[in-house]
Amino acid sequence: MQTQTVQITRLDPEDVAGVEQYVAVANAASALDSPWEHPRTPHQIAGLLRRGWDGDAPHAFLAHDGTGAAIGLLEVWTTDWDNVELAWLWIVVHPDHRRRGVGSALMEHAFATARELGRTKLGIDAWDASEAPATFAAKHGFAWASQAINRRQYLREVDLGDVQRIYDDAAAVARDYELVRIEGRTPDDLIENVSEMVVAINDAPLDDLDLEEEVFPPERVHRYEDVQALNGNRLYRLVARHRETGELAGHTVVAVETERPAIGEQHDTSVARAHRGHRLGLLLKAGMLLWLAEAEPQLETVDTWNTETNNHMIAVNERLGYRILGRGVQYQRRLG
Repeated sequence: MQTQTVQITRLDPEDVAGVEQYVAVANAASALDSPWEHPRTPHQIAGLLRRGWDGDAPHAFLAHDGTGAAIGLLEVWTTDWDNVELAWLWIVVHPDHRRRGVGSALMEHAFATARELGRTKLGIDAWDASEAPATFAAKHGFAWASQAINRRQYLREVDLGDVQRIYDDAAAVARDYELVRIEGRTPDDLIENVSEMVVAINDAPLDDLDLEEEVFPPERVHRYEDVQALNGNRLYRLVARHRETGELAGHTVVAVETERPAIGEQHDTSVARAHRGHRLGLLLKAGMLLWLAEAEPQLETVDTWNTETNNHMIAVNERLGYRILGRGVQYQRRLG
């Protein structure tokens, strides 16, 4: 096909029309590539573009054709907490404008943006819906680094009696631990301990991803919680605490949308290395389900992601009824 005229401009999250164009492009692409995804909304995307995940907003761009219609989008994600060489990219092209050079134009813009930001290590991910993403990644110098599975739990199908039995069986093994519920912002008297505990997520499998360990000082944990609230999510964190020592051994976190309270998303679940072997992962996930049944009875779905080699957490999720939706693949390269 003929190469298309492409104009790329920075997207201001206060630009209502621009955010609506972003949403239209993203949802059109998802309808083809990942039809199981919940559609994005302007409110959701505006919050994400203003504040990101924990306060580091992405550098966002829209691609337009010669008529001014939005045909693609780019996000460049960076943080200064850790991995300061890294920029992570998200490139989407409207299905009606693919194979016309739009994706390549966005990639070149991403390279230029990363250089301006002083980032020399790049990552990008895509749905494994066809051979096209792998071909596109290879064309631009990226190599396979990892792959992960998106699963969803349909709560109408969950037998809470079965969940209670799973919880009771796990609690019998984990009798030296108690569960602590934290809704919203972590209290100041717990934040230091939570900060020390959440670094256990660094033990999750990375395959060939070239990433440094993430750091989670108290101010970053609180900023994540504050940003999630501002972006319209109610946070539920369930923590396992060792009864004798008071050490926090693990946690699981679920966010429920306030705009669409039937939709939930699993954030971190991890258990500290010194406390493994006590079925804490299963206890925490089952305990979270029981809590959500009380606190968010209207909740219908919870989505989660696991690296395909994370066999332990996959087994936990499948025991609790999560079903596979699709696979995402991550690619990386160095920027010369």
